[in-house]
Amino acid sequence: MTVMDTVRAVDHDRYLSALYAPAEKRDALLALYAFNAEIAGVRDRIREALPGEVRLQWWRDVIKSDASDAGAGHPLAEALMTAIRQHNLPRQAFDNYLEARIFDLYDDPMPSRTDLEGYCGETASALIQLAALALDPIEAPRFAELAGHAGCAQAITGLLLLLPQHRARGQCYVPADILAAVGSSPQEFLAGNGGPAAGRAVTAMIALAQEHMSAFERGAAMLPAVLRPAFLPLALTKAYLTSMSSRDAVASLSRAVQLSALKRHWLLFRRAGRGWA
Repeated sequence: MTVMDTVRAVDHDRYLSALYAPAEKRDALLALYAFNAEIAGVRDRIREALPGEVRLQWWRDVIKSDASDAGAGHPLAEALMTAIRQHNLPRQAFDNYLEARIFDLYDDPMPSRTDLEGYCGETASALIQLAALALDPIEAPRFAELAGHAGCAQAITGLLLLLPQHRARGQCYVPADILAAVGSSPQEFLAGNGGPAAGRAVTAMIALAQEHMSAFERGAAMLPAVLRPAFLPLALTKAYLTSMSSRDAVASLSRAVQLSALKRHWLLFRRAGRGWA
């Protein structure tokens, strides 16, 4: 399976957004998105935490390596290393990303909102910023803060979409301090129907994602067209949040909202052409 096929199969929203990037930049974006999908799926493929950490360490070693043949024989690693070298992407960002992803391998509850936002910043926000750097290394640094809010909105929305899967395997990404504020706990939230405060916890998470989405939208009109493809998935994030907000919050515990293929194509097409002006 090629890098493009991987992204198309496992992260269709980002795949569609990458198609709006200039042809000469598309391979770099697809390599970044395939890498993200590969690491995000480690927990699903490797049931034990320690082998998962070994896998993440393999990636850290490959990315840190100065050897010209680093990642040779692994199509995705080769594509990622090509993107890193061609676009001079900061390797420390990948190391931070992989460090943050260790959390996914365990069932420890997310301690606080601050910890959740830090996790989102090192993962989804970093991915947006790396994509922006590949698109335009001069303009991208000006919008690092915007990428931070965009990534938090996108990642928290993604965690809400994955709530049924995470609860089934005993993972709680809803911060313990948010759960305590609504009268719940990680243990109660993961058990049975989530308890009487489950809906309030989901509503609080939706509100947190919307808070970051609003912060992104306040600055998004300034995004130059050249960086737009890196931020395009936010058009879908907004739609997912709107759908979540319009239904019973408890429903998110057992069934994720979905957007039709036609709606996703239309939203991306509109933002790709008009931006967030």
